[in-house]
Amino acid sequence: MTEPSPPFATPPFATPPFDSIVDSDVRMVLSDGVALALDIHRPARDGQPVAGAFPVILERTPYGKSEPSRSELDRGETQPLSRAEVAADFVRHGYIVVYQDCRGRYGSGGHFTKYLSEGEDGADTVDWIQRQPWCDGRVATMGLSYAAHTQAALACLAPPALASMVLDSGGFSNAYRCGIRQGGAFELKQATWAFNQAKESPQALADPLVKAALEAEDIRAWFAAMPWRPGHSPIAHVPEYEAYLFEQWTHGTFDDFWRRLGIYAEGFYDQFADVPQVHMSSWYDAYVPTATGNYIALKARKRSAVRLIMGPWLHGDRNLSHAGDVEFGPAAPFDGNVAENWRAFRRRWFDHWLKRIDNGVDREPAVRLFLMGGGSGRRTKEGRLDHGGRWIAAEDWPLPQTHFVAYHLHGDGRLDPAPPAASEPIAYPFDPADPVPTIGGALTSGKPVFEGGAFDQREDARFFGCRRPGLPLAARADVLVFETAPLEEDLAVIGPITVKLFVSSDAPDTDFTAKLIDVHPPTPDDPLGFAMNLSDGILRCRYRDSFEAPTLMEPGRVYEITIEPFATANLFRRGHRIRLDISSSNFPKYDVNPNTGAPEGTGRLKRVAINRVHLDPAHPSHIVLPIVPFGALTPL
Repeated sequence: MTEPSPPFATPPFATPPFDSIVDSDVRMVLSDGVALALDIHRPARDGQPVAGAFPVILERTPYGKSEPSRSELDRGETQPLSRAEVAADFVRHGYIVVYQDCRGRYGSGGHFTKYLSEGEDGADTVDWIQRQPWCDGRVATMGLSYAAHTQAALACLAPPALASMVLDSGGFSNAYRCGIRQGGAFELKQATWAFNQAKESPQALADPLVKAALEAEDIRAWFAAMPWRPGHSPIAHVPEYEAYLFEQWTHGTFDDFWRRLGIYAEGFYDQFADVPQVHMSSWYDAYVPTATGNYIALKARKRSAVRLIMGPWLHGDRNLSHAGDVEFGPAAPFDGNVAENWRAFRRRWFDHWLKRIDNGVDREPAVRLFLMGGGSGRRTKEGRLDHGGRWIAAEDWPLPQTHFVAYHLHGDGRLDPAPPAASEPIAYPFDPADPVPTIGGALTSGKPVFEGGAFDQREDARFFGCRRPGLPLAARADVLVFETAPLEEDLAVIGPITVKLFVSSDAPDTDFTAKLIDVHPPTPDDPLGFAMNLSDGILRCRYRDSFEAPTLMEPGRVYEITIEPFATANLFRRGHRIRLDISSSNFPKYDVNPNTGAPEGTGRLKRVAINRVHLDPAHPSHIVLPIVPFGALTPL
């Protein structure tokens, strides 16, 4: 759709630069009587507020409105800027910045239920700001992770004053499909987040004994003792946190519970605010489908500018050049490659859409992606694998020139476009007491149990659940490996990924997982090669036909299932192999299926399932890869 062309004019403000002053702990009372706390950073001179009205930038956070955001780091810095320092940069250029504690967190009153109050509270906050004499009637939003979720939640209600948004690594399109659950399985980052954040809850801050009890819990030991039970979990010391966690964990069916404001933007796309907005994430972030899904849907429905940026980083680590044990090179950081720095990027975005400054923002590419790959394959002086990469620009997502190619699984372990020949299914045991350990991936909020990134898919004492350090995951009986021959030329895989499997089991319910891997050939640094994880996904088989109406399996019956690993952008170099690993667990990223058909998150009994993958002409199991001609790519 064509973007509206605003009339550009000199902003009717006093002339920047300004000093900054803050009104701390301002109370905003909601219609239900709950008071939320705000810090308001305003333009000033000689210690006095500058008269007049200004555009306002709002960030709503559960992490403390006066606490530094860990991601406010310029390239090369190790200590994040304080929120006051970030605000001062915007204030200097003629903005007011408002930080607000979410309901039930830090200075704000009320009961904290993760995600579900943010729509109404956020929209009420925007309306309150609009009514203040220092606001010119336009409110923009910004923020990372949960502070991106708060933006999408309030945008679903489209408050009239909302004028622009920058969502970094969050803003649930559908939390059932990405962020809380995935493929029917439960994302256990929700458990580690609840445990870590319970330590900063009002209960823990008010009662030293509650705080001490949480500090005394061994969360890693608790992860080895799943399933947890209400009242008998490491979070039991803060009942409201435990309650929402178990509610999410045990509610497996996709119904109205999941179609609620705050976690389901898909249901609000038509009424979602039609304002200029940036959706940013990264290939090793937990919100790849959130960013890409919101971009696709909103670009198709809105007249305003909608932009997508995808880097190679972990969650919010936009100025690191590595993720896990893999180095992506000097082109990887956001600062100096996509923009001067993250603050300057946001300021230019807001300058254009709020102040009508003609700075070229409207003419920048709709999609900016980091294409991983192309490095030397050797180890850097820091010991990381040099995978390399570069930024590219595109008109849309998926890239218009994409060809979707099916690579079939063959009984001899091959992965190639040729259709499969007659072959017996491959059977393997899946023991819930010995799940496949998570070694990196698109993860966040998992510390101290797990963390994301790119790693050689080899067991290592660094990773929770590894019992065979030094052995590759491919050595496990419950991991099926399919790979291409060494590639004869470079191959760019950019876009969404789909895995179609024909499976059977002797259990009434089980899981199947899929992991896409770039296999680097041996080098003197890595004589065994390096199997670099790119993306993974899971499907709980009771949801094979419908997330709304789960049904158990019939033993021995063959079912067609679909697994949707996260999208990626990777250049497989000549001599590398494309590999697909199939298994039935990826723990502790996801909860482990007990194979009994028990209700979600409650099964104390476990059984070993014999699972089968069928790969013959009648059952052509395959992965669909998005192939883009390398010569057609546009450098950024």
